Amino acid sequence: MIGTVSAEGDGGGKVFGVSKPAALFALLVTSPGSRCTRKEIAEVLWEGNENAGRLVDRAVADLRKQLGPQVVPHGGRSGYCMLRLPEGGVDLFRFRDRVARAAGLNYPEQFEQLSAALEEWDGGEPLRGLTESGFQLRREELRAELMAAVCARLNAAWRSRKVKWLQEETEKWFERAPELPQIFGFYLRAHDYLPECRREPLIKDWESRHGKPDAELQSVIDEVRGVAHRPAGTLLPPVPDQLPGSSRRPIGQDELIHGLAEAVCEQQDVGNLALVLISGMAGVGKSTVANHLARRLHERFPDGVLHAKLNGFADGDARPAEADEILDGFLATLPPYTTVTGPESKSNALRSALAHRSVLIVLDDALSAQQVLPLLPGDGTCAVIITSRNDLLRLQSERKVLFRKMEPLREADALEVLQEKVSVADRANYAQAFRDLVRLCGQLPLALAVVARLLEGGARPLRALPALVREMEEERAKLDTLHLPEHELSVRAALNCSVRVLGEEARLLLWQLAIHPGPNASWEAVMDLGRAVGEGARTDRALVELVAANLVEVQGDRYGLHDLVRAFARQYVQPGSDGEAADIKSATVRQVLEHQLHNVRACDRVLDRERTLPLGEPDRVTVTDPADPGEAMKFLDEEYAVVQQGIRLAIDQGNERYEWLLPMALVTYQWRRRLLDDALRNLRYAVEAAEPTASPVDCAMVHRMLAGTQWRRGEYDAAVGHLRRAVRLSEEDRSEKGRLSLARTLHRLGITLRKQGDRTGAEEALSQALELCREVSALVGEAAALNALGALHLDQGDHEQALRRCADALGVVERTAERSGLADVLFTLAKVHLARSERDEAVSLYRRACDIYREQGNWPNEDKARLLFADVLVSTGETEEAVRELERVIVLRELMGGEGVREVRELLEGLR
Repeated sequence: MIGTVSAEGDGGGKVFGVSKPAALFALLVTSPGSRCTRKEIAEVLWEGNENAGRLVDRAVADLRKQLGPQVVPHGGRSGYCMLRLPEGGVDLFRFRDRVARAAGLNYPEQFEQLSAALEEWDGGEPLRGLTESGFQLRREELRAELMAAVCARLNAAWRSRKVKWLQEETEKWFERAPELPQIFGFYLRAHDYLPECRREPLIKDWESRHGKPDAELQSVIDEVRGVAHRPAGTLLPPVPDQLPGSSRRPIGQDELIHGLAEAVCEQQDVGNLALVLISGMAGVGKSTVANHLARRLHERFPDGVLHAKLNGFADGDARPAEADEILDGFLATLPPYTTVTGPESKSNALRSALAHRSVLIVLDDALSAQQVLPLLPGDGTCAVIITSRNDLLRLQSERKVLFRKMEPLREADALEVLQEKVSVADRANYAQAFRDLVRLCGQLPLALAVVARLLEGGARPLRALPALVREMEEERAKLDTLHLPEHELSVRAALNCSVRVLGEEARLLLWQLAIHPGPNASWEAVMDLGRAVGEGARTDRALVELVAANLVEVQGDRYGLHDLVRAFARQYVQPGSDGEAADIKSATVRQVLEHQLHNVRACDRVLDRERTLPLGEPDRVTVTDPADPGEAMKFLDEEYAVVQQGIRLAIDQGNERYEWLLPMALVTYQWRRRLLDDALRNLRYAVEAAEPTASPVDCAMVHRMLAGTQWRRGEYDAAVGHLRRAVRLSEEDRSEKGRLSLARTLHRLGITLRKQGDRTGAEEALSQALELCREVSALVGEAAALNALGALHLDQGDHEQALRRCADALGVVERTAERSGLADVLFTLAKVHLARSERDEAVSLYRRACDIYREQGNWPNEDKARLLFADVLVSTGETEEAVRELERVIVLRELMGGEGVREVRELLEGLR
């Protein structure tokens, strides 16, 4: 009925659309008691036809035939036609029943009940398609009934604070029925965040189209304008409304505001005080969110809104407000007005005045719990919204708090802040520049507001955006750019207010964290920073203070600085004199690099048990102790970005020890994660740093690792050049250490020459490497040389010799604990057995090799082995297992950057 007419009987008969039986059904359903006289039927369905009796009989008979005599019983001589409808069998009746039930419920329950009622309606015309004039009035009545339910649901949503839903729903209904005052009123309420420059033209346009607002709509307009509206001649008790206006829109914060509004309403509904604490770093938008949250909750608190700026982190000479002063202001607005003296008496008087009131209090920019606690009501239905740059841990420990920590905006929301008044065309033309500015502002609302003001005020035309980006890329210039004191917008000033209240140790640690290369640090790394200035430092307490002050960001168990905080701390938080600061900085840098070097090396020892590095013992740093390669790789996954920055720091500082040792300790991990560009860049610096300071054998090792990286990149000619240099360096040392270095270099040279197709040179180098390894009893190197020789014989088609070499390699490597070397031998041996058509043996060996590579976290080798293994499985008819292997290959390739994924997907599609 609420749409196109359609009915179906138990026997499967149907009436539908605009047929006369369907029209008769609609007429009966919309008539009182679902019955009409034959005359009424004729007047509606056959208007003007005085001889319609036979037509009525036929329509009734058709309807009875389709729906059955139980639904359309015979009327006998009564002259009536009626319906006996099953309970709940008609959408219109279900709709009316749910609307009636909603009337006695609370607002959230009303919303659910009305939503269920309106699910019966598809939004189109009721009694759709029925053209008889008698249906016109009924259609209008049904439409009015449906719109009343729509408005009732909007009201229930508004009262229940379903803000996001309301915004979307009023957009839809305002487009469909803009003339309805109620719809426009709910649209204005749902979009009360609109700035005046957008809201007022909207109201004026509505008035010009639809006339003067009725009293209800005018009240809503006054409400969103912030104008108190009272009927003429009404005397009301004074109700404080101290909430200040706000021109900023809390972009990206709808979810936060909505969640807090619901939480406050829940507490109020059960008679509890709702205590909201919104914390976050300077400039993150706490006050704007608190203001809009208070506006959203305004109607829930009939006894008014109190507001106080506590100036906890005010700029300049302003001092934090005393609780005593704030209490005087609050008590002056709440009858019975009191003249008590003393902070404790005033606090008691405030609690007494609020005991039987429902008041919303906003305490903006609190410094400490001590400043806030005297201003809080006791139990009851009041609510308090507190903003602070500090987490106010004491307050959270003493009172039940709805605590939310605000973070910088998501990129899309940050872009909206900058582009709010920019045309679509200009957004597209300067898309990259806008993204760069969002990044350079760290997505911090205050910084974004400064840039937006620069663009809005014409100080920076859009064509100058690339120049603005270049200016802000320079760290020392960034904070100057984000400083507009004439508009009371300054990132530098805001951060200064946060830092100046810190204790001495917290300030020092903040400065050290700014010197730390970032982007973040583990707990152990932060604690080690304190040891740079002496063993007595209470670094743990200082870190707790910085986290609570929202100057240090916590992500999991790692600690970092926002880019703007880092820039500020480097420039403006220098401890002591220039000389003292230089000494502390030097010690801090050394401590950072020493911590990184020994921790990376601890992991590298697990990944490559054969390599030695001249590190010495750790000096006052905490060192991890990974139990296995998986744990070592996981540790380095977390630390990798930090260590890369550490290497850059060592290079910038010209610290040769860390400049070559850190890349050497990291390179095995980089090979296994296929981070070859980073490895190549690091090792080129490492070669330059090692040559003048390291021993010949250590220099040979650096050249060998650089060659190994180039080998993995397919740059074999360049690799050979570095290996030739490593051979000469190794030959300078006649000791056992020098001969072992030479053996390892010759092994790497042999496998590189094999890649170049120089089989003779490869065999010569590998044979020398094998002999040297046997001389110095280097079992791992011996197995690697034997394995490489086996691969060389396989290339030549000498399968028997290849099998013997690989079998010998397997026997040697199994006497060691070297799992990576074992996997390499198993992989080569599998290829040999496959070449000999011994597929079962090949399958077993491939499977073992793949498992070890996975255990070792060696993604490139696992990828290569599983791809070949899948091909063997297909040839043996084991398609399902081949599919699983290829699925793992896709995962590995996506982890390594995505190269070659499409080809593997095509292979998979061919198997499925």
